[in-house]
Amino acid sequence: MNYVNGLHFNNLRGDIYGGLTAGVVALPLAMAMGVASGVGPIAGIYGAIFVGFFAALFGGTPAQVSGPTGPMTVVMAAIFIQYTGMYPDDPVKGAALAFTVVMLGGVFQIGFGLLKLGKYIELVPHPVVSGFMSGIGVILILLQIGPLLGHATPTSPLEGAQGIPAYFSQIDLPSLMLGIISLAIVYGVPMFLPKVNKLFPSPLLALIAGTLAYIVFMSAGSTPIIGDIPTGFPDFQLPTIEPSLMLQMVASGLTLAGLGAIDSLLTSLVADNVTRTQHKSDRELIGQGIGNTIAGMFGGLPGAGATMRTVVNVKAGGRTPISGALHAVLLLAIVLGAGALAQDIPKAVLAGVLIKVGTDIVDWDYLKRLRHAPKAGIVIMVTVLVITVTIDLLLAVGIGMVMASFLFMHRVTEMQIRNMRTATRPGEEIPLSDQEAEIMDKANGQIMLFHLSGAMSFSSAKSMVRRHAGIEDYSVMLLDLTEVPSVDFTTTKALEDIIVDTIAAGRHILLVGISEEVGNMLTRLDVYRHISDKNIFKQRAEAMAHAGELLSANESTTYEASS
Repeated sequence: MNYVNGLHFNNLRGDIYGGLTAGVVALPLAMAMGVASGVGPIAGIYGAIFVGFFAALFGGTPAQVSGPTGPMTVVMAAIFIQYTGMYPDDPVKGAALAFTVVMLGGVFQIGFGLLKLGKYIELVPHPVVSGFMSGIGVILILLQIGPLLGHATPTSPLEGAQGIPAYFSQIDLPSLMLGIISLAIVYGVPMFLPKVNKLFPSPLLALIAGTLAYIVFMSAGSTPIIGDIPTGFPDFQLPTIEPSLMLQMVASGLTLAGLGAIDSLLTSLVADNVTRTQHKSDRELIGQGIGNTIAGMFGGLPGAGATMRTVVNVKAGGRTPISGALHAVLLLAIVLGAGALAQDIPKAVLAGVLIKVGTDIVDWDYLKRLRHAPKAGIVIMVTVLVITVTIDLLLAVGIGMVMASFLFMHRVTEMQIRNMRTATRPGEEIPLSDQEAEIMDKANGQIMLFHLSGAMSFSSAKSMVRRHAGIEDYSVMLLDLTEVPSVDFTTTKALEDIIVDTIAAGRHILLVGISEEVGNMLTRLDVYRHISDKNIFKQRAEAMAHAGELLSANESTTYEASS
């Protein structure tokens, strides 16, 4: 058994270079995510170390690099504020509860993988993903405008949006200058100096340039800085359980788990496209879950597959889990030996880096196509985006999925209704053989052929009954199910209603072409009790001939009665 998915040593040089490059890119991003979460820069680095190492080791996407991401950081910031706010006199307990939620999220992700739920992530429609990711990008940007201008980080995106006028009316010039330097580098270097960006990633350049500008040209304390960063290996902490908050903690853990699963598997798809490989979704969820569980035990931020770091790793030559694990080991070495060197990094510089991350998360490709995109998809995307920014991330995804599901069911229902066809005379909606056409022609409208096709579901059951009730002037009905592979409970009840109503009206009904699956469903609900075996046929031609015989018998009976 291969315990490490995709592990081999045929690409060792590429994996080493990819891991080192990804580690260099991850350092400023992990620190920035830690600051943005409110937990602190070291928590971001710890998250990158533990999630990055164990997700690489046990995950299902060989070239993926994992760590704190924008979406996970935004959720973690809300969780941290929520639980520390519950214990203002004991912030240590609040933080312990928040990291217990991280552990719970990891355990839930492991459960998702063991239950093989990875494939269902692919069912999330693009407008929902687009609105959610764009909403996360907007949240990151709104949260960083204040720090960019020298103010404290707001506790929510709405507070950040409401505070913009005050931020600009009280600009801290040193912070603004450093923020402009950071923004110019993270946006300008990839655009105008791509070769330099390949050797020295723009977030790292911004970090170095902004910090040097502060140390050399500005007086100490003139702008907010990160401050003291702990060094050494983090302390292990057991889960902290508060029975009265258990339901809230489970809900928070499920939010982290669901978001991390979507975030990671979307990045896995990106990695597949770049490397021309196929990831293992369920194994990836297990790997991410193990990484997040252990990260929570050591005070690290939750993480997921990180798109930018993964692409950097692949472009630098990384192809196996060695590169993702090496990136984590490099970060650990930095924490153990050089944490103090980062204490003078200005928060405005990190804000510039995070604003770039936010704009990268926004789905600009979908926004560019709004004029030509389906209106229903646009409504879903905008709804998810607005709810993500203003109310709650999980609620946004839930509402988006409900809207998308109703839209999907509407389309399926329309298709099923189009596949309901009725005919009482030849040459109408249903193609007939010459023999069938002749019988229907002689019947003079007394034979009604009700033809269904495709899998029938509850959404079209009412329309089926309504369509049948709309035709009354006939004596024999052929209910043709030849092209129906399956039916659900509601559809089966609708078929029973049609059979019962037809017989109650004194008409004959014949069943045609029942598949094994449909037959099993009719048997389970005891529908066959309403109809004799002699009125059930495999072929429509046989049923049509029998319908003609029934009409002839009726005519004879009518003639004898009148005589």
